[in-house]
Amino acid sequence: MARIVRRWHELPQERAAGLAPTVHEVTQALADETARACGRPAIDVPQLGVSVLADQLRVITYDALQAGLDPTEVAARLTALRRTIA
Repeated sequence: MARIVRRWHELPQERAAGLAPTVHEVTQALADETARACGRPAIDVPQLGVSVLADQLRVITYDALQAGLDPTEVAARLTALRRTIA
């Protein structure tokens, strides 16, 4: 997670803006799965801009792991995302 956040903050603004939909999609998917695991209705992760997107991903990832999502699966998604933004 730290590598994703660090890389995200190093990206040029234009590149980050281009990758934002992909990062938001992963964040939303984790949020939806977390809600299901907790028996709660899904909520939309607000699109607050590229400057906070990595923080949203970090919080949702923490929530997902606390809700019992498979850590191996979550790690695989984060690895794929990191490779996408590298």
